[in-house]
Amino acid sequence: MDRLATLDLFIRIVDRGSFSAAAAACGVSRPVATAAIKALESRLGTWLLQRSTRHVRPTVEGAAYYRRCIAILADLEDADRNAGGAVSGVLRVDVVGYLARTVLLPALPDFLARHPALTVHLGEGERFVDLIREGVDCVVRAGALADSDMVARPLGVMEEVTVASTDYLAQHGMPATPEDLEGHQMIGFVSSRTGQPLPLEFTRGDEVIEVMLPTRLLVNGAETGAAAARQGFGLVQAPRYRFIDDFANGTLIEVLADFPPTPTPLSVLYPSNRQLSPRVRVFVDWVMEVIGPRLHPGA
Repeated sequence: MDRLATLDLFIRIVDRGSFSAAAAACGVSRPVATAAIKALESRLGTWLLQRSTRHVRPTVEGAAYYRRCIAILADLEDADRNAGGAVSGVLRVDVVGYLARTVLLPALPDFLARHPALTVHLGEGERFVDLIREGVDCVVRAGALADSDMVARPLGVMEEVTVASTDYLAQHGMPATPEDLEGHQMIGFVSSRTGQPLPLEFTRGDEVIEVMLPTRLLVNGAETGAAAARQGFGLVQAPRYRFIDDFANGTLIEVLADFPPTPTPLSVLYPSNRQLSPRVRVFVDWVMEVIGPRLHPGA
């Protein structure tokens, strides 16, 4: 392996804690990867990695070398780009599914046309993603962000609404205030952090009102929650853009519009111990271009 390929391999080994996973990511065999790192350590005259049967960790010297390797490869990418070189390689991103399909995917052809040497691996999900260990460059996530070692770049806020089906409201009535929700049911959205259903949230001026209603159905996916609302299982809250078609065809009706949930922030996250690579930078800039008009149609 050449020198730059070996540096990339070393970074991936530290990121994944595994020779096998790093070798697969680099498209080489495990023996080739092992030989390359042994040659690197021999040339440097120091151990870079502590090996065990279950995990691989950097030594003190290896951790310092890792940080320098990250900076060197990022600087090299920047130099190529500034010299007129195209942003290239595979960009791995993970985005909330509905947002990926309805907001980003329709605009993606323009992004790929701008960067013909770039390939996008678009994952979708709402679970926590370990970016380093899973080899993901960045994620787009909604909601308040827990303290972490991720850098969060705000993309904006999403207007939230409370909705229910016409059949559900015909049976339970249309509430005029949050105090009228006695006797109603909600579709319980289970938090991936706590494992507990989240309460419905309403605002009255500066006051935030949380209401926990009985639920016969718990879900951990926003798409399933929206589908359950259409089937009449109860009230559900989600970003307004998710229900544009439902409002147009009358499948769902907005409830308690004068007491909206607090807006949900949308952010792109990437590891704080990484310099922002050209691939991630152009993706973040593009997402900021398209996200506003797609999340606020008609605005």
